[in-house]
Amino acid sequence: MEIAAIIFVVFLIAVAAVTFFLLKRALKMALRAAIVVLILLIAAIGGASLWWFGASDNSDKQPAATKKSR
Repeated sequence: MEIAAIIFVVFLIAVAAVTFFLLKRALKMALRAAIVVLILLIAAIGGASLWWFGASDNSDKQPAATKKSR
């Protein structure tokens, strides 16, 4: 799940950069910066939650033995 968190953050950083440059002529700098900060905040929170909740505590344990029936 850590890889998914990293990919999510990198993707949203790219989206923020593209958004910043696409809005270059349309909006003033302060509004563009606010939109980019919002996207980066979503990326940080989403990546951290994927990293935190996606980490499995029992990933090192062996699977339980199954009984074979006759």
